Amino acid sequence: MSRKPPTGDDDELLTRLGTLTAQARERAEFQRSQVELAIALQRGMLPGDLPSAPGFDVAVQYAPACYGLNVGGDWYDAFGLPGDRIGLSIGDVQGHNIEAAAFMGQVRVGLRALASVTGDPGELLARTNDLILSLGSDLFATCTFMRLDPATGMVESARAGHIPCVWATADGKSGITEDEGGPPLGVEPGTRYPVTRHRLTTGGVFVLLTDGVVEGPSMNVDDGLDQVVRLAGVAAVAGLSARSLAAAVIKGAESVGHEDDAAVLVVRHGAPTVLVPLTSTAPSVPSADEHSAQRPVR
Repeated sequence: MSRKPPTGDDDELLTRLGTLTAQARERAEFQRSQVELAIALQRGMLPGDLPSAPGFDVAVQYAPACYGLNVGGDWYDAFGLPGDRIGLSIGDVQGHNIEAAAFMGQVRVGLRALASVTGDPGELLARTNDLILSLGSDLFATCTFMRLDPATGMVESARAGHIPCVWATADGKSGITEDEGGPPLGVEPGTRYPVTRHRLTTGGVFVLLTDGVVEGPSMNVDDGLDQVVRLAGVAAVAGLSARSLAAAVIKGAESVGHEDDAAVLVVRHGAPTVLVPLTSTAPSVPSADEHSAQRPVR
């Protein structure tokens, strides 16, 4: 059986297919390099070391988004402030690209720089908001900033459009912080951010997180926060380390089905008594609705 020799049209088709294949490969390589660059940019802008204070335990967990081009701008930070205090921040920049990752670095550095001028969380967020607006960017960021005084356990907190924090105490109480907050950074000029005060008692924990930890296609934000509340409650009662709790929270984030960054920052008062892993299937503890929660002091 004889095979028909290729015609000119066949040759042209093969040439076009080869060209399209080469172009697709080039685009794929470019996209991959963009993702790798953004992830490297993210990691390079996040702190390598965390501050320490006698009687306090600080830990972080961070999982960058790496689905396609969904590279976001979540960040965490912890650094020393005047008066032996500690600044804690966590936030999320709008968007999932290199611009978001770069903007994240600007916001984080801006917070650190302005914290040397004022450590008051409300004033710090207000000044950072004005700074971001002066940059003329179309992006905005949500953020929570806390100032911890290790000498007293007092925590002052301000929130800019960010999801609330989770708290738990060693006697089995746990819940979500109830603070007024304000709009995201970079949205409205002249914004003022209320400050809420809490006291971190011995054995107690605060969990700061981004929405990639608690919200996604498979879980709504309320259920996600409830999951973290249960984990924090169990960890506080059992005396688990901040590192164990942070690892359990980031592990639980796998169930939300997200394609976003996920960042967790945990601060614990008191040396841990147990260092065993904590799973996200741990039994629940009484919630803040079932007990009188530790109310913020304004």
